[in-house]
Order: sequence, then structure tokens, then C-alpha cells
Amino acid sequence: MEARLQRRIQRYGWDAAAGIYGDAWAEQLRPAHDSLLTMASLQPGLRVLEVACGTGLVTLRAAERIGPDGTLFATDISGEMVAVTAAEVESRGLHNVTTARTDAESLPVEDAGFDAAICALGLMYVAEPINALAEMRRAVRPGGKVVATVWGERKNCAWAEIFSIVDAEVNSEVCPLFFSLGAPNALVNAMQAAGLETVEQHRQSVALKFADAGSMLVAKIDGGAVALAAKRFSTDARERVETAFLDSVAHCRLDDGSYEIPGEFVTAVGIA
Repeated sequence: MEARLQRRIQRYGWDAAAGIYGDAWAEQLRPAHDSLLTMASLQPGLRVLEVACGTGLVTLRAAERIGPDGTLFATDISGEMVAVTAAEVESRGLHNVTTARTDAESLPVEDAGFDAAICALGLMYVAEPINALAEMRRAVRPGGKVVATVWGERKNCAWAEIFSIVDAEVNSEVCPLFFSLGAPNALVNAMQAAGLETVEQHRQSVALKFADAGSMLVAKIDGGAVALAAKRFSTDARERVETAFLDSVAHCRLDDGSYEIPGEFVTAVGIA
């Protein structure tokens, strides 16, 4: 897909999901966020750049770790996502955080202006992930860390059929290489191609827990990567997508009607 189109799709797709994403995904994604923050080793007083901040799930936790003497610049391609993050930052009185809508592949920051750069589950949507990693490396001082988390291998993410199910109804236009960075050593290789050194990775298996089918469908369809496509569903198409997706994860349904869906995350850290 042409890069310019991909950026546009991601911008407006995540605008569509912004009002739902935080509540729908906070607990399910927490293990990935925990790994990223642990590997980033954020300390009081650090200057941190966040790429693809979404609705601020990591932003708020990172801001607490760097404290009032640190600074955090949180960016995302989605203006609606940035607006949610900015509102949360203001409501909590976090004066060490600023936000901006910007493309991950062209960051409006000076060279070596940060001690660390982080990106939680955003690189899968970037048209050229290596370019985004190179921008993060450029923004970090020599010896600083660049840390990123992506979804793992498709075969280890039992929810993955959502893409083909949606595409059978309308073209979701989500990056067809969504799981490519989750392949063995793929994220490490991308970091090294971006000029980062001493790259280490951590792969973790998780269970995405949903209380019931309704909350799971809202998260996967309206609060995730196919949210823009979902806005084009007819009533009948929506019903077919929901039925097909529930069939695809039927083996993950527990006796009480809740779901535990296998997933995988990969987190890698490189040195600028």
C-alpha cells in the first residue's frame, strides 16, 4: 500500500477508535505496557519521547516515573487520540507532559534531545517502521534507550482472524504486514537497521480477558484497528462480522461466558 494512503488510514482509523480504546483495552494491554516500562528503566528527571501514545495508557504511567523534574513529549498520528491524552494529562495536573499530533516517521524534535524514546503497540501501523525507529534513534542522545512493543506472531494471537473477517465485508485497509514485526527477530532486525545497537528483546505470552462477548466485540471492532472499516458496515454486515469472529474464538470461551484469548507481545530495547 502507498505510504501516504496508509498514514491517512491510520490517522482517521484511530480517530474513530479514540473514544473507546482506553476503557476497552487498558487491562488487556497492561502486561505489554509493564514490559515496555520495565525495559525502558525510566528514572526521575529523564527527558522522554513517546511515539504513538494513543489515549495515554503508557503516557500517564511514564510521567509518574520521571516525576516533576522530568519531561515527556507524547505524540500520535491521530488528533482524537492526542486530544484524549491531553485531557487526561490536564485532569491529573501533570505539568511535565506535552502532546502533539505528528507522524512517527517525521518527528518535530531536535537531534539528541531526549534520554529515551518509547513506542507501545504503534509500529505495526507505521508505513515504514524502520524510518520511525530511525527517527526515535535520532531524537535520543548517544547511549539513550529506544524501546518498542509490538504484537507477536499471528499464530500466537488467537484474535487475528478479525482482519480477514472484516475484509470479507469491507476493505479494512489495515497494514497487511500487521504481524511482520512479531516474527522471530524481526523487531530486533528492524532496530538494528535503524542504527540502534545492543538490541535485546522479550517475548511474552498473555491471555486477553474479556468479561463477555459484548465487551470483546466492542474492543476488537470499534476500539481497535478495524474501527474505520466498521463505520461502513450495514446492519447485516455487522451481524455477520460479529458472528464470524465469535465463531473464530469459540474455543476461548469459558463456562461463565467470559473469554481468555491467547495473545503475544514482543518488546525490544536498543541503544542509540
